[in-house]
Amino acid sequence: MTAIIQRYLEEQIPDLTSDTLSTDLLGPSIAANVDVMLHAMRYDIDMSQIEPPTAALEYARRLAQHGVPVHALVRAYQIGQRRLHELVFAEVMMTDLEPAVAMTVVEKMSTTMFGYIAWISQQVVEVYEQERERWLENRNTIRAVRVREILASKTIVDVDAATSAIRYPLRGHHLAVVIWYREASTAADELARLQGFLGDLGQAAGATADRLFVAANRTLGWGWLSFRAAAPDAVEKARRFALSHADSPSIAIGAIAAGVDGFRRSHQQAARAHSVAVARGQPGRSVIAATDPGLSAAALLAGDLDVARDWVVEVLGDLAGDDENDARLRETLHVFLSNGDSYKLTAEKLHLHVNTVKYRITRACARRGRAIGADRLNVELALLLCHWYGNAVAPLQPARSV
Repeated sequence: MTAIIQRYLEEQIPDLTSDTLSTDLLGPSIAANVDVMLHAMRYDIDMSQIEPPTAALEYARRLAQHGVPVHALVRAYQIGQRRLHELVFAEVMMTDLEPAVAMTVVEKMSTTMFGYIAWISQQVVEVYEQERERWLENRNTIRAVRVREILASKTIVDVDAATSAIRYPLRGHHLAVVIWYREASTAADELARLQGFLGDLGQAAGATADRLFVAANRTLGWGWLSFRAAAPDAVEKARRFALSHADSPSIAIGAIAAGVDGFRRSHQQAARAHSVAVARGQPGRSVIAATDPGLSAAALLAGDLDVARDWVVEVLGDLAGDDENDARLRETLHVFLSNGDSYKLTAEKLHLHVNTVKYRITRACARRGRAIGADRLNVELALLLCHWYGNAVAPLQPARSV
């Protein structure tokens, strides 16, 4: 009976034969279940007194470990029950029992089988889910460790071995992101939401189905999207997708790069962009990319934010005031110096009248206390820091009216 049922299940459910170790346990699992059922029938044993067969529980664990979907396990019990019922019915019909007695026997045995299958299905599904959760947690922990080792490694990495370990193709092109929620939510699983967002982001950016997500903490994750070739518009596609969804997390995007070095470099860029977004402390979502003009340079300059803050005050003087007026003057001067001292281009970029630009430039220099001359580069760098870090590097209080 066990052999007949096993062959039937293997024909009906291909998922059960996808792994040798699991297949080897299928027979003993069926045999143990059939044995328990037949004993329960023969000796009229109550279901509450039966212990789940060890082989059946271990088989459920093996399926969980090898990613066989739980519905395949449940279906196996349902199909197995039907095949066993057919075998039992055929055996009873071959006896010389009177038809009424035969039907009573079949009815009694069917009740036992249905009761047992309903009960054992609950047991094995519970074991499956527990094992799947434990196994995934362990696997993801190991995966995260290997990813961190690759990021930290200064030596040549065995690409094929590393690809197998983290289950992500390292030979392609990569776009790294850092995604996070500013505050933890008690209503949902943030990491699951972040992982789901990464999948949607990859689809919008035109990435392959391969993606990698590693939890950095409970509300922040590192992600990588894989591309078969360089995709110059991937960053902008990712940015547009994030901006178009109001419930998206904050995101810092690296630049697309190839190979193991690109895997590391894109992540480092995304991590620096994330540090800028966090340091400037603006409310609401952040969508920021390392390819944004001047961002990477600003992140490098502000490696020590306290030192950067003191230097900005030293270069900009009172123009480093912590209020909206000084911020507006700084931004106008930043755009002006970045566009070749052109009042016209500055006015066009800021949607201002040329005279307004001239007035602000004059006021900005007055607030600084000295003209921009030999120290122009320092002024430009200080304004760049203010552009990206805001009041985190422009702390002067109290601000004066301008």
